Amino acid sequence: MESIDLLVLRTAHDWLTSGHRTLLATVVRTWGSSPRPVGSMMALRGDGRVVGSVSGGCIEDDLIHRYTTAYEGPGLPDGLPRLVRYGIDADEAHRFGLPCGGTLEIVLEFAPCADSLGQLLQHLDNGRLVRRSLELASGQVALHTTLVPEQFAFDGQRMLNTLGPGYRMLLIGAGALAEYLATMARFNGFKVSVCDPRPEYMEAWSLDGVEKLVGMPDDIVRAFAPDVRTCIIALSHDPKLDDLALLEALHSPAFYIGAIGSRRNSQSRRERLIEHFGETQASLKRLHGPIGIYIGSKTPAEIAVSVMAEVLAQKNAVVLPKELSVVQAKQAREQLMQVV
Repeated sequence: MESIDLLVLRTAHDWLTSGHRTLLATVVRTWGSSPRPVGSMMALRGDGRVVGSVSGGCIEDDLIHRYTTAYEGPGLPDGLPRLVRYGIDADEAHRFGLPCGGTLEIVLEFAPCADSLGQLLQHLDNGRLVRRSLELASGQVALHTTLVPEQFAFDGQRMLNTLGPGYRMLLIGAGALAEYLATMARFNGFKVSVCDPRPEYMEAWSLDGVEKLVGMPDDIVRAFAPDVRTCIIALSHDPKLDDLALLEALHSPAFYIGAIGSRRNSQSRRERLIEHFGETQASLKRLHGPIGIYIGSKTPAEIAVSVMAEVLAQKNAVVLPKELSVVQAKQAREQLMQVV
């Protein structure tokens, strides 16, 4: 399952190359409560077909009415990009289904260049980060590959949007927990791969749509070439498999690195990595373990929920309260039980 950004761009490119008039809309500013963050995109075809979203649905309906032939409208116009605003007052916010006080601005590109979108998609498919800039006054688009993700920016005249390859998740260990976690990751737009040198585990894997990689996990991690949109999670419970894979991961730019295990096992792992492999407390700060947020999970499905929540928080640069960490929450619970 592709990320929504890639899906929007690929669909817009397909529509354009098939001869359809296509509008590309991007949220560039929000105030108050807004249903979609800046950078959110949608593509609108001249006949009213839509992929992606810029709101909860009502703004999409308004754009369809204004700019397509779906309701006997005039169809998509020609011309330069246009900036539009929704939700300026309470009445309009209510009309367009925005939360109270919600306001957003959207840039509409009425004639995006199919060749430029094709070049952008080629870069993304090859694993590159790309900064796409749009000048509203001229409609000119420029693409620049980059190594560092940048925040979305809009100054009223130029829009800068850094787009990257889809997020990837590499799972070490092909057990039941891995299948649940892979399912959730795919629904969140991650491309998922699983590695396990144990044939009995790989042969029992039943989830379609996941790439199965054969080999020792440390070799697989190295060949996987983790980037800033990669997360690596060790789930095998076998130090011979997990530890070496984690060592490779820790020396990569992966945004999330974690390993399953109890508090005692996680502490033992840290001690092994320091004593035998030269790691330090500082170098192990990136290693999550025990993984997940504390929700009292017991079953593989519930544990997968807690792990996926932590991965998404890291992806979205959200700092979770210490009370949600497994270690802190269990320590607090134990202290409470002692008092009782």
